[in-house]
Amino acid sequence: MRFYPYKLACLLAFGCFVSVTWIKSIPSDEGSTVMPDLQILYKRLLVAEELGGQVSQDLSSILEQLRNLSKTGNDTYLYSVHNRTGFKETEKQPTGLQTFIQPNIYIFMPHLRLHPGSLVPNVVLGQGRRGVSVVLGIPTVKRDKQSYLVNTLSSLLFSLTSSQCQDLLIIVFVAETNLDYVNSVAETIMKNFPKEVQSGLLEVISPSQYYYPDFTSLKETFGDSKERVKWRTKQNLDFSFLMLYAQDKGTFYVQLEDDVVAKSGYYDEMKAYATNEASKPWLYLEFSQLGFIGKLFRTRDLPMIAEFFLMFHRDKPIDWLLDHILWVKVCNPEKDDKHCTEQKALLKQRYKPSLFQHVGLHSSLPGKLQHLKDKDFGKQTLYKAHNNPPAEVSSTLKHYQTHSLKSAYEGRDFFWAITPLQGDYILFNFSQPVYTSGYLFRSGNIETNGDKFFNTTVEVLPSSVLARHKVAIPHYRESGNGFIIVGEFVNGLAEGKIEAALQPVSALRLVVHSDSDVWALLSELLILKMNL
Repeated sequence: MRFYPYKLACLLAFGCFVSVTWIKSIPSDEGSTVMPDLQILYKRLLVAEELGGQVSQDLSSILEQLRNLSKTGNDTYLYSVHNRTGFKETEKQPTGLQTFIQPNIYIFMPHLRLHPGSLVPNVVLGQGRRGVSVVLGIPTVKRDKQSYLVNTLSSLLFSLTSSQCQDLLIIVFVAETNLDYVNSVAETIMKNFPKEVQSGLLEVISPSQYYYPDFTSLKETFGDSKERVKWRTKQNLDFSFLMLYAQDKGTFYVQLEDDVVAKSGYYDEMKAYATNEASKPWLYLEFSQLGFIGKLFRTRDLPMIAEFFLMFHRDKPIDWLLDHILWVKVCNPEKDDKHCTEQKALLKQRYKPSLFQHVGLHSSLPGKLQHLKDKDFGKQTLYKAHNNPPAEVSSTLKHYQTHSLKSAYEGRDFFWAITPLQGDYILFNFSQPVYTSGYLFRSGNIETNGDKFFNTTVEVLPSSVLARHKVAIPHYRESGNGFIIVGEFVNGLAEGKIEAALQPVSALRLVVHSDSDVWALLSELLILKMNL
């Protein structure tokens, strides 16, 4: 096609040459015939000029059509561009006659061409949060045996401060096309974490029903069964989708799975390490040694990484593909394996101890049991100790094994009680009335986050009889035996201040107002004594 303009130009030049030759070849007579011949020549020149102008216009029109045809044939549509839901809208690259067609998702997954909306994510829950420091990506699928998702999210959210919550985004990618199942997962998350969803901290997305290709044509490789090849291929597509959705949400992206627990304080440690190492040329940081868990990337690198995964999504597992990216980047085929290993080590850095531990026994691959444990994870901090004012502690709750209330109050253990019933209480009777500025009671811990206090109030007993009658304060109400309700547990946490009008305090208690379905665990007890 590119030779047509040159052919036309040659034809035009040849036509002009013939015209001039023809004009010059006209015979001329002497004398009286000179003037008529000049007039005829002039008229012919006018006609030739008009024809030349028309040919020029036709040629320009043909050239423009050729350019448009060339541009249409070479335009490339990028998968890595986002719209407000996450994925960028299709955007044409500037091209010319010499531009080559660039590889993109439509080449790796040609079935997507049949459905223009197949790359638009379904945002089930979300407030469109952007500009955070850290984005956590969690793909989840329907499991035959047990779901670990709620426990995983509870672990990640446990002990986060309000400022950390504002600088973090957790994206749950429900990698299923069954809308009933997707909505059921969203409802479970909304029920368990309403505050986090409403604030924009938690998002739930799912793919289009047309996103996944036909898996029946996959070849069995590396000794894997057809079912396992399908599972690992789909996992490659799931991780790629999630990465591309997250690419413009924050500075760093961390790949997790739906069956992990996080170490207390993981957010600060991870962010500080990534920030300190930001000037080095790493591709990713490792906060767990298992598979793809806890891998942190710069979000600007996600399009390249996802494109590589998509290019070879049928061929190998995702952790192998990640290692191949390192090989392609730095390994010299003319040098030995030792040199290659040394060069790859520069692109990945390992943080110890590990901040994430794999806990799921039943794999997302049906029938597979996972016994993998990260040996560098170490022991989890299951409680937080504080120096509380002297008090006599008592409770109607029966503690489990050695996890007594006294040990928890003195900062030596956590308190773990068998299922609370309506009317049960925990009492802190101070040796002397104390001026306290506030309190904090955290139930559950990072390993047993479901064992929380529900429908439980925090109550104080003012030492002054006069103070007990000051319950006219709108947000306080009287309980019984002179106690005044000052707070309650919300999503496993009770935290608040005690006004000066109620000071000093002789006792503080926690009262359960309904039967619980689970045990209860206090991992943090803090009664903050006021400095007078």
